[in-house]
Amino acid sequence: MAAHTSQSVAKAAGSEVGQDADNAARGRSRRTDSRTDGGKRSAGPGLKRALATHWYAWAMITPVVLVLGVIIGWPLVRGVYLSLTDATERNVGRTIGANHIEATYEFVGLDNYAAVLVDPVFLQRLVWTVLWTVACVSITFALGLGLATLLNREFKGRAAYRMALILPWAVPGFVSVFAWRFLFNRDNGILNKILEGGGISAVPWLDDPNWAKIAVIAVNVWLGVPFMMVALLGGMQSIPGELYEAAEMDGARPWQRFRHITLPGLRSVSMTVILLSTIWTFNMFPVIFLLTRGGPGDATEILVTQAFREAFVTSPRDFAVSATWGVLILLLLMIFALVYRRSLRKQGEVW
Repeated sequence: MAAHTSQSVAKAAGSEVGQDADNAARGRSRRTDSRTDGGKRSAGPGLKRALATHWYAWAMITPVVLVLGVIIGWPLVRGVYLSLTDATERNVGRTIGANHIEATYEFVGLDNYAAVLVDPVFLQRLVWTVLWTVACVSITFALGLGLATLLNREFKGRAAYRMALILPWAVPGFVSVFAWRFLFNRDNGILNKILEGGGISAVPWLDDPNWAKIAVIAVNVWLGVPFMMVALLGGMQSIPGELYEAAEMDGARPWQRFRHITLPGLRSVSMTVILLSTIWTFNMFPVIFLLTRGGPGDATEILVTQAFREAFVTSPRDFAVSATWGVLILLLLMIFALVYRRSLRKQGEVW
């Protein structure tokens, strides 16, 4: 009797559990179906719901998008179009007094690109631009890393040194370049006066092609070190101090701590600042133009100054060829950014 009763209770419990499981499964299926149906029904008004929910975000970014579209988007599209034409100052639309002359330039396809790429001038400008960029970025990174390492330590007057080293970054670029131009003056420049005081003959800083290249690299490094130093110093201060304490307790020397803790800790920051510095240096028009005007001769001309020369210096001004140089510069930087990003992903960096 007791066994029979226990069996009945077990069967009843099992049936109740089974019913609960079936009900739960039906409920899940109904909820899944309702979500599926709701997703299908809400696929249409999804954009409207996003606009209604996050209208404030869209309102804040809309002016920025419009400004970027006007300042960057339209000139870029216009430049690409002009690079496919034969537009010069002689055949573009212009107004002379009360008379308006219609544009007569024509679409020529990729002829401008073919002409620029086979021109020996393009290869010369490209080689010097790459050398100038690599030299500036390498020296700037090395100096910025060294100064950041020094300023990351506790010593008296550290704040004053930081302000002094950031000063070149705070001064407008054209002011700094003009100041350096006075320093490099062959006859009255301070640098040559100091050399003459030591019995060394004056150096033709801006008159000799090799010295002019050294001069523009030095000025650009002087302008770029503060940014590199501040960025790397911020990265160093984000590294946990416990790592250095543990390494010191294990007997690691300063160079070992720098190599195995500081450098790996700065990897993300370093990759970002190197990319930005490369793009900025590749397009660093003010330093070259204001310091040497691309001279002596064309020794310090880079790609961007050559594009400027085609549009504003040569006669007749060739807007199509200038736009072609600009598009090629953009393509080169895009290729570099893609290759750089792929190399970072292979190293495990997410960017």
